[in-house]
Amino acid sequence: MSKVEPQALDPAVVDQAIHWQVCLRFNQADEQTRRTFEHWLQQRPEHVLAWQRLEALGDEFAGIPAQLARHTLNGTNHGMRRRESLKLLGLLATVGGAAWLGRDYTPLPAMLAQQSSSTGEQRSFQLDDGSLVQLNSDSAVDSDFDAQRRLIILRRGEIIVNVGTDENRAQPRPFWVQTRDGVMRAQSPRFLARERDDGTLLAVQGGAVTVFPGSGQTLADGSSSVQASDQLLFTSSGAREFRDNGLDLWSWSDGVISARNMRLGDFIVELSRYRPGVLRCAEAVAGRRVSGTFQLADNDQVLALVAQSLHLRVDYRTRFWVTLSATS
Repeated sequence: MSKVEPQALDPAVVDQAIHWQVCLRFNQADEQTRRTFEHWLQQRPEHVLAWQRLEALGDEFAGIPAQLARHTLNGTNHGMRRRESLKLLGLLATVGGAAWLGRDYTPLPAMLAQQSSSTGEQRSFQLDDGSLVQLNSDSAVDSDFDAQRRLIILRRGEIIVNVGTDENRAQPRPFWVQTRDGVMRAQSPRFLARERDDGTLLAVQGGAVTVFPGSGQTLADGSSSVQASDQLLFTSSGAREFRDNGLDLWSWSDGVISARNMRLGDFIVELSRYRPGVLRCAEAVAGRRVSGTFQLADNDQVLALVAQSLHLRVDYRTRFWVTLSATS
């Protein structure tokens, strides 16, 4: 069977798609900006194709200059697989990507992570010590085991870890997790760690996890212990209790999103993690309450069910731009 080559994209169209990606992800887009984007998206099929390829790369694309982005989006036309393209992006992004966006980071570590998931995907893998790691949507991790300790590095997103017994060792090695906000030592058989805009969220089932905010170089200072059924939010400067907003934090591991009397605005923000593009609700209905368990495999059905129960209208301006509002 002959191989079908992906459609090549006009460099100007790719530049435009990157421009919109930056505008919508890193700026507070007003209504006029949204209308202009929607008009651009509907002008030509090539615009939709460029946007789809850009969205498929997810957050890894956030810091890439336009010229390099063009090469990557068209890389498959030269026999380059997506992972190879991302590695090339990562290597070159360290030179120009961060400066181009005026940001303080480069996406290189997450792009080159040993294990990763795309938007809307959940994945599981097992480590040599018997530990099972589950990746939520758009997540990435590395593992680094040696004779003295076991270490997982959360590069992006969210994980659930069932800690293995390390049964091939006379004495189980300590199990550590490193995040951007600090390090954790697990004495728990199962825990969850998630990167949020306001810090790293930790939740524990059974046992305990000790949190060391910051670099972890002075582990005796500022540590906090999280016990079974507890939750904690921490940054590099300290930790605080995490306030429950009605979301079942663990439900995604079963392929569902489960809410109990949750604000619609918060529910939509959570659901948007599992689909590309923009998903939002009107401010007038953001305070309505959602309860129920919904299958993540079909986001559109979730929106339809929520809209039906709360008497809302779902407007699909495009597949990548969806708004919930009150029925007229």
